[in-house]
Amino acid sequence: MPELKILNSREIKQILKLIEKQWGTKLKLDYGFLKSNRNEVSGELKNFAFLSNHKGRVFIVNKEISNIEFSKLRLNSVGMYFCEVHNGSIRLSIEGSQIIGPKATKNVAELDEDETKKWLKGEDLEKECGNCKGFVILRHKNDFFGNGKYSKGRILNFVTKTRRINAI
Repeated sequence: MPELKILNSREIKQILKLIEKQWGTKLKLDYGFLKSNRNEVSGELKNFAFLSNHKGRVFIVNKEISNIEFSKLRLNSVGMYFCEVHNGSIRLSIEGSQIIGPKATKNVAELDEDETKKWLKGEDLEKECGNCKGFVILRHKNDFFGNGKYSKGRILNFVTKTRRINAI
C-alpha cells in the first residue's frame, strides 16, 4: 500500500489531542475503541484503523482491511475520509464533524435555517461566533454540516464543489 500509511497508536493519539484542543472532546484510544468521557463515541469507530495519505488526509477503515493484499494496488484513498491534518491543525470532513460534533464542547457554530442553506450552497457566512477560534463545527439543530475556518466574524466554507447543493 505505497500511497497510504497505517497510523500507529502514537499518531492516532496525536490526532485525538488535536481534536481535544480544538473542540474540547476528550477521546482516548482504548484497546481499539475510541471512547469519550461522557459516552463511548460509538460502535462506529470500534475495531477500525486509521490511514493517511501523502496529503495529510486521514481515513477510517475496518481493521479487516489487513486481509487484503495491497502490494499490486495503487490507492489514494480507502474507507471514510475523516479529517485532514497540516502543521499542527486539524480540519474535519463532513462525516468527521458528524462523529465529533455531538461531543464537542467548544468551537461549534449554531446556524439558523437560512445560514444552513447558504452553507450547503458553498457560501461563506458572515457570523459572530463568541469564543470560536480556528476551525468550527457547523450545526443546525441536531445536524452537523462539516466545518469551516472562523476568522474576524466570517466562516470560510470548505465544502467541495461536488458536495454543494445548487437548489434547496
